[in-house]
Amino acid sequence: MTHPWQRPLAALALALTLGLGAGQAAAAAPADYPNRPVKIVVSLPPGSGADTVARHLATWLQQRLKQPFVVENKPGANSFLAAQAVARAEPDGYTMFVASNSPMSTNLVAFKQLPYDPVRDFVPVAPLARFPMALVVAAPSPYRTLAELTTQLRAGKSSYGGGTATYRLAIEQYQLQNAVSAMHVPYKGTSAALLDLAGGNVDFSMGDISAVLPLVRGGKLRALAVTSRTRQKELPEVPTMIESGNPGYEFYAWVAAFFPAKVDPAIVRKVAAAAGDMLKSPATVAFLAGIGGEPMPGGPQELADFQEREIANLRRIAAKVKMEQE
Repeated sequence: MTHPWQRPLAALALALTLGLGAGQAAAAAPADYPNRPVKIVVSLPPGSGADTVARHLATWLQQRLKQPFVVENKPGANSFLAAQAVARAEPDGYTMFVASNSPMSTNLVAFKQLPYDPVRDFVPVAPLARFPMALVVAAPSPYRTLAELTTQLRAGKSSYGGGTATYRLAIEQYQLQNAVSAMHVPYKGTSAALLDLAGGNVDFSMGDISAVLPLVRGGKLRALAVTSRTRQKELPEVPTMIESGNPGYEFYAWVAAFFPAKVDPAIVRKVAAAAGDMLKSPATVAFLAGIGGEPMPGGPQELADFQEREIANLRRIAAKVKMEQE
């Protein structure tokens, strides 16, 4: 059976954001948009990466577009509640979804069925931020480099802690590239996985930089590699996965903005342009660095293309490791 999200995302996004006709493409955003408060829905609780980025975006858009942008946290049910709420909202530009990768890509491979469609039910607005990860071991671990860990994985039984489906898939990509395998031990959240790793109950794990950094600096964990293309200034001595013998390896958690499907393409472009200006701001670059992230510039088409590639890559990894779905 062909699912709706398997249709080419780029073509769909292009039609939605630019309009199907020249007249639509040339149209300007409604002159008075926005003329009342805009709600930004976040599927994670206050203090999370997506929530923090959403609040920064809300402040910027309020200053630029002269109307309140109000963040509404709607956590729970694996982000289903928030995604459904936005998908069902009136497509008038007054409800926005600032979403992490979980509801917009990872859930497709983590669950057999979703009560929403991450592609058909939304129109991409703009990517906002990405968060590099670090592969970590406990501080007393004998492994001081990724090559040493890889050698051990080839030699005998090992285990890793998977705090979320995203981190599990990042680890599985590393294992696929090196033809190694460790037993997956699932945890309810990144913090639980990292704390159990520090306690010596699994051999390695993965977490975003902001999550692992306090434990690394506190002498509980050791970072072996980061998943970004370049080294991270918070962990300058830690090589990248690419430097550690994994060509082309990059993996990030990310946050992006979406509207419900069928929102006026001119409104999409107006908000996307404002978000793009925000990511060029030195204050935003510094803000994101402070929470372990970096700007992820682009417009509606770039986000659509990225989402398409991301879904395809996650499906490839999940199929090769025969990842079970909930």
